[in-house]
Amino acid sequence: MVQFNFRTGSNCIIETGVLEDPFTGQVIEFVRGVRSSLDVQIDHVVSLSDAWQKGAQQLTSYQRFMIYNDPLNLLAVWGPANSQKSDADAASWLPSNKSFRCSFVARQIAVKVKFELWVTQAEHDSMARVLATCPKKRLPN
Repeated sequence: MVQFNFRTGSNCIIETGVLEDPFTGQVIEFVRGVRSSLDVQIDHVVSLSDAWQKGAQQLTSYQRFMIYNDPLNLLAVWGPANSQKSDADAASWLPSNKSFRCSFVARQIAVKVKFELWVTQAEHDSMARVLATCPKKRLPN
């Protein structure tokens, strides 16, 4: 759940809000400010580095722009969890919120399928282990 209040006269500057962080499950009350603005960040579900290493370097600049800005690949999360994830793939990092892992992995797969990116064997094995816990999970659009 994400709930934000925008600055008067603006539809892109968020003043306050509440985020139920999917990575940790914690609720973050956000107030715009120098330090507090780092509490909520936008994560690339498939990090830009991972995308580059697994096929994006062979795409056109427009196709890469589409990966980097696709809403399917963007997720509001708690800043420290996003920093912890960094450019890791599913073989190296999964959300501490176990109830979100199926959604996270399904979303990563959906992005990689959409943009024809590949996965390593270790990443494949990690994804398969997660998805085995939720066999009816579908890929998001």
